[in-house]
Amino acid sequence: MLRTTALTKRFGGLTAVDSVDFELDDRLTSLIGPNGAGKTTFFNLLTGALTASDGSIELRGSDGWTEVTGQTTYETAQLGVHRSYQITNIFPTSTVLENVRIAQQAHSDDSWRFWRNVRAFDTHYERAYDILERVGLEQKADQPAENLSHGEKRQLEVGIALAGDPDVLLLDEPNAGVSTEDVDDVRRIIEDVATDHAVLLVEHNMDLVMDVSERIVVLNQGEMIADGEPEEIRGDPEVQDAYLGGYEPGDLRRVEGVA
Repeated sequence: MLRTTALTKRFGGLTAVDSVDFELDDRLTSLIGPNGAGKTTFFNLLTGALTASDGSIELRGSDGWTEVTGQTTYETAQLGVHRSYQITNIFPTSTVLENVRIAQQAHSDDSWRFWRNVRAFDTHYERAYDILERVGLEQKADQPAENLSHGEKRQLEVGIALAGDPDVLLLDEPNAGVSTEDVDDVRRIIEDVATDHAVLLVEHNMDLVMDVSERIVVLNQGEMIADGEPEEIRGDPEVQDAYLGGYEPGDLRRVEGVA
């Protein structure tokens, strides 16, 4: 669905992403690594928030692979690559339903008529409500988004990212700040959306990563150092040294990297 060739991003003398060759397939894939490994920079390159210093990004469509290197965030989203963010990014005073409806309309042919009476666009409301059902927020549809718990706001973020039915969904720490009680809800949503979307997940909760992932890619200092199934990654000495540090399932909820 999406691939990079020698993708590189430099900030002055710092190389944050260093010649990464990567292809996202239909397996639920997690991207892990210590803080400063280049994960968020890599996401920003894939979504057009940053421009690559070198290398290329391609999307696969019905007519084959198309290069999208240098496309803007809006253009990349219109081509079918959507993302959630580490920091909750919602309209707090709008209702939960309106948050998703606005995103749904923005990805449609009606986006240019954004300020018309939105009640004319029943299909957007119907689709938005379907998304809320999928992420478990249909009972909160008419509440202001600011009234949601932190975990529910993370669920809403995923719902917003689902608007417009993207081909590729990039989830940037959807579990960040979520209480232990809400982790299972996040897990359920990730597994569900992966049934019909290509999903790339960045997450520090290794229990969650090992549970949901079919494939794990590891970045360290901007370079890809491992790519394999969870058991393979768990036992990789280089990954253990760079990040996992002897992790065993259930030992801890999160693995934190160095700053």
